[in-house]
Amino acid sequence: MVDAHEHCGHDHICWGGGHHHEGGHELRLEDVSAGYGGQKAIEGISLSITCGHALALIGPNGAGKSTLLHALAGLRPILTGRILWNGAPLHDVRREIAFLPQRSEVDWNFPITVRRLVEMGRYPALGPWRPMGAHDCDIVDKALDALEMTDLQHRQIGELSGGQQQRAFLARALAQEAHILLLDEPFGGLDVPGAESLGALLRSLAREGRLVVASHHDLATAAQVFDRALLLRKRALAYGDTAEVLTPQNLQQVFPASERA
Repeated sequence: MVDAHEHCGHDHICWGGGHHHEGGHELRLEDVSAGYGGQKAIEGISLSITCGHALALIGPNGAGKSTLLHALAGLRPILTGRILWNGAPLHDVRREIAFLPQRSEVDWNFPITVRRLVEMGRYPALGPWRPMGAHDCDIVDKALDALEMTDLQHRQIGELSGGQQQRAFLARALAQEAHILLLDEPFGGLDVPGAESLGALLRSLAREGRLVVASHHDLATAAQVFDRALLLRKRALAYGDTAEVLTPQNLQQVFPASERA
C-alpha cells in the first residue's frame, strides 16, 4: 500500500461549531473491491490520504473511477476490504461526506432554488422533523457567500451556468460542514473560464483543510488542480504526488496514445 499520510497544517472550518477531529484526519482504503451484480469494477484498492489534499482519480472510461467514488459515498456496497475515516468505518460518519454527481445526472428542471438546494446540506444535522433555525440559516448564508452565490440564491438551478451549478452544489457541501468532498467529473461540460474557476475553488477548499476527491480526465490540467493522483484501471497502478504519478511510463500502462489529452 502506498501511503501519503501526513498531518494537515490547519483546522477544518466548522461554521456551526460541530464536532472537530484532531490529528491527521486520515481516509484509508484497505483492499477495497466494489462493483455491480457481483462483478468487480475495482479490485484491491489500498491507499491513505489526509485532509488538506486534492486527489484526482485518473483512468480511461470503465476504469472504475465512478465506482470508487460511489463506494466512498456509500452509494455502492463494497465487496471486500474496509474504508476508514480516522480509524472508524467511514459510513458511520456519513454527515462528513458530500457527494457531487455528474452534471448529466441532475434534473436541472427540478423546481428548486439555489438557496433551497444549499439548505438541503443542513438536513443531516437537523434530522427528519426539526425545522431550520437561526443557527442553520446563518450557516447557509455563509456557504452562499463563500461560493459567491448570494446574488443568485433565488434563481432556479437550471437558470445557472455550468460553473455556477457546480458552485451551488459545493455550497451545499459547505452548509453540510462536510470534510470529504467527492466529485464525479466536476469539469465535464465547463468552458475554459468555468473550469479554471472551479479548479481554483477546489484548491482553495483543500487548503482550508478539506479532502477533495474527484474523477478527472484532462491530463494536461491535473497537476494544476490536484496535488495527489491515483492512476486507476480496475486496480491502483500508481498513487502519490501528481507529477510523480503522471509519468509517460505510468500513463502508457493505462492509456493508448490516442486517448491521452
